[in-house]
Order: sequence, then C-alpha cells, then structure tokens
Amino acid sequence: MSDIATAFADEVVTNAYTKIISVPGIEGPFALITLDNGFDHTKPSSFGPGGLAAFDAALDEAFAANPVAIAVTGKPFIFAAGADLKGVPAITSREQGLELGRLGHKVFRRLRESSVPTFAFINGVALGGGLEVGLHSHYRTVAANAGALGLPEAFLGLVPGWGGTQLLPNLVGPSNAVTVVIENSLNQNKVLSPKKALELGVVDVVLDSADFIEQSLAWASQVLAGTVTPARPEIDRGQGWDDAIARAKAIVDGKTKGNAPGAVKAVELLELARSTDITDAASLDKGFAAEDEALADLLLTDELRAGLYAFDLVNKRAKRPAGAPDRSLARKVSGVGIVGAGLMASQLALLFVRQLKVPVILTDIDQERIDKGVGYVHTEIEKLQGKGRLSPDAANRLKALVSGSLDKAAFAKTDFVIEAVFENMDVKKKVFAELEQFIAPETILATNTSSLSITEMASGLEHPERVVGFHFFNPVAVLPLLEIIKGSKTDDATLATAFATAKSLKKSAVLCGDKAGFVFNRLVTRTLGEVMSAVDEGTPFDVADNAIAELGMPMSPFTLLALVGPAVALHTGETLQESYPDRFKSSPGLEALVEARKPGVWTWGENGQAVDPEVAALWPQGDKVSTSEEVLERTRRAFAEEIQIMLDEGVVAAAEDIDLCLLLGGGFGFWNGGITPYLDRTGTSEAVNGKRFLAPGVASV
Repeated sequence: MSDIATAFADEVVTNAYTKIISVPGIEGPFALITLDNGFDHTKPSSFGPGGLAAFDAALDEAFAANPVAIAVTGKPFIFAAGADLKGVPAITSREQGLELGRLGHKVFRRLRESSVPTFAFINGVALGGGLEVGLHSHYRTVAANAGALGLPEAFLGLVPGWGGTQLLPNLVGPSNAVTVVIENSLNQNKVLSPKKALELGVVDVVLDSADFIEQSLAWASQVLAGTVTPARPEIDRGQGWDDAIARAKAIVDGKTKGNAPGAVKAVELLELARSTDITDAASLDKGFAAEDEALADLLLTDELRAGLYAFDLVNKRAKRPAGAPDRSLARKVSGVGIVGAGLMASQLALLFVRQLKVPVILTDIDQERIDKGVGYVHTEIEKLQGKGRLSPDAANRLKALVSGSLDKAAFAKTDFVIEAVFENMDVKKKVFAELEQFIAPETILATNTSSLSITEMASGLEHPERVVGFHFFNPVAVLPLLEIIKGSKTDDATLATAFATAKSLKKSAVLCGDKAGFVFNRLVTRTLGEVMSAVDEGTPFDVADNAIAELGMPMSPFTLLALVGPAVALHTGETLQESYPDRFKSSPGLEALVEARKPGVWTWGENGQAVDPEVAALWPQGDKVSTSEEVLERTRRAFAEEIQIMLDEGVVAAAEDIDLCLLLGGGFGFWNGGITPYLDRTGTSEAVNGKRFLAPGVASV
C-alpha cells in the first residue's frame, strides 16, 4: 500500500465500470464508463487513491477495446463530487500531498490526451474533481436537472488541484474562470446551474434529463460525424487576462483580506494558466506541477483543516442539532400567525408561506401597515413568478394563503404564532398576553427577539411552557441560521415543534440557553464594543476598523454598524450591558452618533472611503492611540473570554455550536472554522483560558 493510500485507508472507493456499446450512427465500439460508489444519491461518489486507481483501470479497459470514443458518466443524479476529503486529516507529509496531486493528474489527463474523442456526460452533481473530469474531456453534456456544478476548493482552503486552474481559463476564458473558481467559491460556495454552466462555456450542451444518456449518445454521434461542432471561444491572453486577474485579486481581498491561503494560491495559478498551452503535454506538465505543489502546501495548513471542520459543521452538525428533543414530539403546524407587518415580519411571512404552504396571517396596529405587509409578500411572489421560479397557479395559491387582520381573534386557528415587534420587553409581554385570549393552549408562541429573556417574556402567561425564542437573521431569505432559545419553562413539545419548523423552513437551528444576546449578537456586540472602545480612547477610525480583518468577519466593524444601524447596535449593547456590566461598556461615541441620527461613520467620495467629518467632530476621543496589532489582540482576547464564559454558562452544548452560529449567522470565514480554531491556532485560547477550545487535530494539522 502506497503512502497516500495508507492515509485514505477508510476510503469509500468509487468504482468505475466500463461497458462497450453500439450506438446508432456510430461505426465501431463506444466505451461508456460509469462512476459509482455503490450508494444512493445521498452519498456522492468521490475520488481517493482507490477511486483514482479504479478509474485508471476502467480507462485501460476502455482503450483496450479500440473504441471510436470514450464517455464518462455517473450513478443516478451524481456525476462525481470531487476528492474524498475524509482522508485529508491523515495526511502528515508534503510528499503525501504531492502524490495525491500527481495521481489525479495522471489519471484524468488520459482523457485530455486521448487519441480518440472523449466525452463527459454530466448527469448530476459535478463538483471539484468531478467537474475536473469533465474539463479534461474533449466534450461535455449536462442534464437539465443536474443539481450543482462548481469548483468550491477555494471556499474550503484548497485550489482546484487536478487541472481546474489550468484548463478552465483556457477553455472558457479567464474572466469566466475567475467567476467559477474565485467569485462563486468565496460567495458562500455558490454553484452553477446547468443553464449558467452553458452560458459560461463550462459545458457544451444542456439536454433533457428523462433520457439523458440516450440524448448524450445521439449528440456525441453528431459530433463524431462532424454535423455538430461545439463553439470554442478565442482566449484573450492580453488585457482581458490582466483584467480578470485584477478582479480575482479584488474579490479575494474584499472577502478574505488575503487571510485565506487557498484563495490567494488559486489566483496565482489562474495567472500562471495564461502561459499554459493545454494542447501541449510539456506545457501541461508545468501547469499541473504547479497545482501539485500548491496542493501539497495547502493540505498541511491549519486553514484547510479549519475549513474542513467548518464544512463538516455546516453539513453534518447543523442537520443534527445538539440538544434538540425527539422529533416525534413535534406538533403539526397548519397555520401561522405573525404579529407585526414591518419589513422583518413581511420577510417572515414570505418565508413561511413559501416553505410551509399553509395560511399565514399578519396583524399590526393599523390597516395601512397590514396592507403594506401583505402587499410586500404578494409583490415578492409575483417577482418569483416573473423569474420563472413559480408557475402562475403556484403563485396565485401562495398569495391566497397570505392575509391580514386587525383582530387577533383571526389567530384562533393557527398553530404557530411569531412576534416581530419593537425590541422592548414590555411591548412583547403585552403582545403575548393579548394573544393568549385567542389562541389554543398548545399553539406555539415564538419570539424573534435578538437579545431579550425568553423566561421573562413568558412570565405571567397562563401557558409559559409554549413560549420559545425563534431568532432569525437578516436578510431572512439569505442567512440560514435560526437560534432557538429555551426558556426556563419551555417544554420539549414546544422545542421539538420549533426545530421541526426550522427544518421545514430550510434553516439550520442551534439550541441556545436563555442568556442575553444568545450567541451571535452577544459575540459580535462584544467585538464591536472592543473596536469602538479603541476609537473612544483615541485610535483612528480606519486603524481600528481594519485591525481585525483576520478574524474572518465578512465586513469590517464600522461597515457592519452602518448595516444594522447605530440605534439598533446601541440598543443591543445596552441590553447586554445590563446583564454583563463588567464586560460590555457603553461607547460615548456611539451614543453621540445615535443622538445626531448619523447612519454610520463613513462617507464615500472621489477618493473612496473616508470618515464623515461631522462624525469625527461629534465622536469624543481620548489621547490613547492603539496600534492595529493591539486592537486585534484585545479583540481576540475578548472573543476567547466571552466564548469560555458562554460555554461555562451552558449557552450552547459545545464550542462547535459557537462556530456554527458565526458561520451561518454572519458568514465568518471557513478558513478560520468560525472562530474557535483561529483562537486556538493563535494561542489566544490558552493565554486567556488556560486551555484550547478544540482538541489538537480537530480543526488543525
């Protein structure tokens, strides 16, 4: 067994089966290779050393038949989902990384350098190495219902290392390659639809899914006969390539500030591809060797291990929330009530009606607000219809399910009522007390509060056991996190219904204890507080704002402040200060900003971003100026301290849930694994708490 095979000893091998067939219109044998790991579509085929060896052997069998052409396809709904990443934690040497890269290149390039035409019949999901099989093939068809196509490696901390960085820009042009390899990958791992893949030139034709293989064979026969010649764009190796690389660098800087090694290296390889001639074996040798070297380096970075840890959290832990009651306890939700008809409430109504397809009723203090909220939902549904995402009948059915009423008695037939009113305890308690007069004893009362106590909100109610926190993140349609908060009297049936509803809404839920700020807002408010305190003390705005980029937050603190609104940030901060006065301090500068009704710190002009002179004048500052390093260090220490306190308080079950909240609620960097792997890596965890959050090797080399 080779060195790399030892690391992948537990590999689920993807087998490759060669079938020699006769195709109408084609004279001579046609070799069709099917990739299949023996499981259904819920376990995609992937490539480890065993899978690559099986594919290599299948190619031997195919070539031995002297075929007129060779095609590769996959098991139902799956083409191939890239490299088998389960073996990566067992890779301990650079030589193992080199061996893995070289092995993939050796096998896949046989398709590109074949003397007979090769085809990829992409019948389903094709990600990473799976899509690279297609790029090595001479021609590519794709099924209209294929789930996802893309090269997500930079998102995880790698590069497309089996030909992707060298082949794609030379097949579709550098700008389109940057879109796939960099822009989509760093945009929360956005994937391509078959239609978009065709538009970018990644595939040659989209075919119906019902008889996809038959249609692909018929199309291949036309290619072989010369009656169909797929278009191949002329590649601009001059200014167009320069512009594409400049765009890639800007995206990487904007998304990661250069702190994600995989993304930085991917840009370098795309730049190198300008000199790669994909029709020349020697030129490919050079380009592929560069991919091998990059892969070998990146496989031994903590950032990659943190990225894989984050990927595992989002794809596994998020689907099995820690502490969630047995699903059998959940009650059916056949009607939803929403108290409030503002923007957040209207977004919630749209989400509930689209995903649950049950009657949704909005209420507010006057008819004008209700009409506006219902109108928003109807308009958004019509937009979806206009984009072809809903049929006219489906759109009409959804619109008919959404209504409004001034009378809360309309909620009598609902099973789940959520309030989205002003963030004030007295207001929310009053709303729930009124609702209890009209709803059934088992109807869930959910609150979208971002920081207030669920226990206090339920106090005084006849049925406090049915009150639960159900905290969404804005924008509701985009961010997948739901913080579900258990009050002191919340019962298991209520919790189970909340988790089941979250799943139906296609949200990832994390169970949180009833402590002010819960998880995400508590940590982000502590972070903003440290940065604003540094400015209050005398640190320049731009120094403080740029200091913490390596923490992996998707935007800088003062940009985030402008997004959420200074008044909201101040209110949240005051709530947390009441609960934790020793760690959450008021900022005189933020108070002045809110009093002056300024929307934020920055202005934008011909010279770019600058501090608003009026803000500079009203924000009181001392004479203690901190360096970027000092601001970063105090912020890291604050994170480590607050997380440990939260774990000690039992706010969540484990550090993994903290990371999951930051990844899903605010788009924190995968290359940091959320935050705790980063705090461990920098030594902050041990310096502050005397111990790591995660065991060595969990999210590190």
